Parts: sequence; structure tokens; C-alpha cells
Amino acid sequence: MAAAVVAANNQKLYVDREGGFIGYGLKKEEFVMDCSDIDEVIVFRKDGKYSITKVQDKVFVGKDILYCSVWRKNDERKIYNVMYLDGKTGATYSKRFAVPSVTRDKEYDVSQGTPRSKILHFSANENGEAETITYHLTANCTAKKKITDWDFAPLTIKNRFAMGNLVTKYPIRKVVLKSAGKSTLGGVDIWFDKVLGKLNRDERGQYLGNFGAEDSVLVIYKEGSYELTSFELTNRYELNDIALIAKFESNKPISAVYYDNTQKLYFVKRFVVETSTRDKKFLFITDEKGSKLTFVSLDKHPRIEVKSRKDKKAAVEVQEIQLDTFIEVKGWKAMGNKLAYSLVDSITGLEPIPPTEEEANEIPEIAEIDTETENIETETNTSDDAGDGQLGLF
Repeated sequence: MAAAVVAANNQKLYVDREGGFIGYGLKKEEFVMDCSDIDEVIVFRKDGKYSITKVQDKVFVGKDILYCSVWRKNDERKIYNVMYLDGKTGATYSKRFAVPSVTRDKEYDVSQGTPRSKILHFSANENGEAETITYHLTANCTAKKKITDWDFAPLTIKNRFAMGNLVTKYPIRKVVLKSAGKSTLGGVDIWFDKVLGKLNRDERGQYLGNFGAEDSVLVIYKEGSYELTSFELTNRYELNDIALIAKFESNKPISAVYYDNTQKLYFVKRFVVETSTRDKKFLFITDEKGSKLTFVSLDKHPRIEVKSRKDKKAAVEVQEIQLDTFIEVKGWKAMGNKLAYSLVDSITGLEPIPPTEEEANEIPEIAEIDTETENIETETNTSDDAGDGQLGLF
């Protein structure tokens, strides 16, 4: 199954909005998203028409394209929020709906299909988000209140052919987004496809957990940085760069072992993510060239095996270390505690000690942030090989 999906991920979707063309051959036009040559694409136009067609090199779908994206059959979680003008009465309506199934290459109407109907506001929401917008009436209309907020959240998600709720009978001059919405659906189960580097809801790959509107994905990179991302299915992750990926839990400490090339020593640190910014990497090891992340874990009681020698001619000594007893949880900028070994041959992750039921729900205490380097009294590591410890990855 995975091999078939990999073979299909071989194209990029482009759109010429004004001219009305979509396809993977329009490389000079606006890039939309990665796709395959067997995908189907849903297209909404400003006149309220929408259709689904098989992606091609270049295909005409109608001028003034408002939105286009790869369409997934039977997807009832992707909700479209629309405010449209009825060309016959001049009234404006609002509706929320999904498009789980259609007939390919057949045109449908968001509106009631009357001439001069048009979409005034549109959003496509992967997890049923419902935004709030502000609409402005024309200055010469007889309405006393000419600026009004409209929240999509109270609207029931209905059949796509429903007329929708009446917003106003007065003419609208413009519509602006006031605030992004939260999901009005329950949580969604998300998996990570280790072959494609993409998230999915098809139970393919590593299960990350059930995600609500405010949840994030935690990505830890081999370079020694972490990043929080959304759980949009369009996200792509470079597999060769990732050490660990998981659902972000703010009370779960990250345990890490890294090599600091300035001091030629290994350090252990445990911290919780204190930042909230998405799509930005934060380096949690030293930025000296040659420094590297050796091991990382989200387990409650992670363990490592250290093989070391007192000097190059000495016999190898093996020691097991339980990281949560070696160092307490500190701030994410703290340097951590050094591993006082002269020559380290390797650092390898071991099976963690399973947490008790009570421990699984504990919130760790965070020590005062300590960004200063400790005084080093041990002999520094002068080995040419800084060690090839495992990261304990996928």
C-alpha cells in the first residue's frame, strides 16, 4: 500500500486563477500543493460554481477560480464555510457543508444557481474550523447598523444543497476576516507516514494521537532544535532531518544527550517546551560547529548506555544511566549536566523504564533556568571520534 502511494506522489498542482486553468504542467503559474497524477481536484469559482475533475497537465475549469485543492472522497471533516449573494433577491446567505461525494466533471452550485449570484466569503477547513467575519453594508442602504460581525460556529453543518441561513437582505459592500476559527468537530486521530513524511488520517504509519483545535505536533531535529507545527495534512517533513516526531504535550519533558564541541564533552539535559510559536525552530544545544544531538526521548524514565575509556589504551567501561535521576527538569536554554567521561566510544539508547499510572499524569517541576556552563574539572575528550550514539528514532 505504501509503495503505491509513493509512486503516486509525483506531481505539483498549479493554478491560473484568472484564466481558469489548473494542472501540473502550468509551472509558470501559482503553485498550490503537491499532488499525484491520479488525484482529483475540487475547484470553487467566484460565481458560486464548483466541480471536481481529475488532475491533468492542463485543464480548463472556468475563469475566476477562488479555491482549488486535492479532493479526498468521503472526507466529512473538511468543511467549507461560504457566504454568498443570491443574484435574484439580493439577499446574502451563509452555509457550512462538506463535499464527501460528487459526480466528476459536473458543475454544482454553492448558491441557489440564479444569475449574478456570487461568493462573498469562502474558507476551506481541514478540521471543521469556524471563523468570524465582519461584513460592511453599502453606505446608501436603509439599514441603521452598517457594520456587523458574523460567526460561522453556531451554523449547523448541513447538506451542500441547502440554501443556508439568511445573513442580511441589504447589499454588502465588503467582507473582512475578524478572527480565525476553532474546530467545531471532535478531535481527530492523526498518523505520521514514515515513508512520505506526511500526516494522514488513514491509519498509515506512526500513530501520533487524537488532536483538538489547539493541539500541535512536536518535531525534534537531528541538528538539536525543536519546532511546533499544526497538524494540517498538507504538512511535509524531511525524514532525514528528524530525530523524533510526536503530539506536543506541554507537561512532558524532553530528555536529550548532546556533544558540545567547544568543551569536547557530552551533556545531558531535561526540559519542557516553554515556547508557543509555531513553525519556528529553537536550538536547544550549543551552536558551536561540530556540536550534535546524540540521543533524545520523551519517555518518563529514559535510559542510555555509555561506553567509555579512561585513555586510548584502557579497556572499555560500560555504564547504564537513567536520565531522569541524573538531572532534574530545567529551562530549555539550560546547558545541562556534563557526562564526566574522558573518552566516549558510544552512547546508545536503552529500553526505558515504564511509568506508573500516577507518574503518567504528573506535571514536572521546572528548576530555575541555568544557561551558564558549569566549571569543568574533568579531562576533556580529545578523541578524534566524538562518538556515534543512537538517536533512538523511528
